[in-house]
Amino acid sequence: MSYFFKLKRLRFYPWLSSLLILLIVIVVYGWALRGLKLDFELLRSSWPYITDFITRLFPPDWKVLDIAIKALIETVQMSLWGTTIGAILSVPIAIASASNIAPGWLRSLANLLQNTVRSVPSIILGLIFVAATGLGAPAGTLALGIYTIGYLAKFYQQAIEAVDPRSLESLQVIGASKLQIAQYGILPQVLPLGLGYTFWMFEYNIRAASVLGVVGAGGIGFQLKSYIDGFEYTKATTMMLVLLVVVTVIDTFSSQLRHRLDSM
Repeated sequence: MSYFFKLKRLRFYPWLSSLLILLIVIVVYGWALRGLKLDFELLRSSWPYITDFITRLFPPDWKVLDIAIKALIETVQMSLWGTTIGAILSVPIAIASASNIAPGWLRSLANLLQNTVRSVPSIILGLIFVAATGLGAPAGTLALGIYTIGYLAKFYQQAIEAVDPRSLESLQVIGASKLQIAQYGILPQVLPLGLGYTFWMFEYNIRAASVLGVVGAGGIGFQLKSYIDGFEYTKATTMMLVLLVVVTVIDTFSSQLRHRLDSM
């Protein structure tokens, strides 16, 4: 009874609960900052080294522009196929994970699979497939495909679970089969969200592919790491600028496309 009375008092004094939440947030962030063991004096004195490194990046060496474009094309190809493979494999996993479709035991297995994939960093996946297929784009493509499953399966699952149950109930009332319910009740609501998530993942995978190049999994990241290891910073800058332009263009295009899909 005393616990119930305290909860009831909190309802009459909402500012108490807000203050309690604020104090908890402050304590958590203070605990995290203490664990970082930041040396602010060291950070302040490190600025000359940071500015020295940045000045070495300029001006860009445009002589390697053709190499950058070829590497970038390979990166886009890796991202395209990796996203497609991951999207196809994510669909059955998302269906098996959705609480409004799948039974409990199947949801547990599918969610465990999603969590397992998400817990493995993309660079580890790159190392695994480099060991399996050797250096180059095939390893990066396979790594991106598996990496994509961990995210798209979750996004697709959330889209399926967000389906309006009243539309499904109305189809059940008129005697629609499970296939018809999926075709006319679930798919029209899930498709715009699913496509939007897929385009976002494609854009993200272009950046992820550049990271995979560090372990020899192809793409522009491989060239970028090679130039940095050889202290050819101006050439590395050219690679980063070309990547920036392409990512910006794809981001603009995919954002407009996602807005159109959302309006549907």
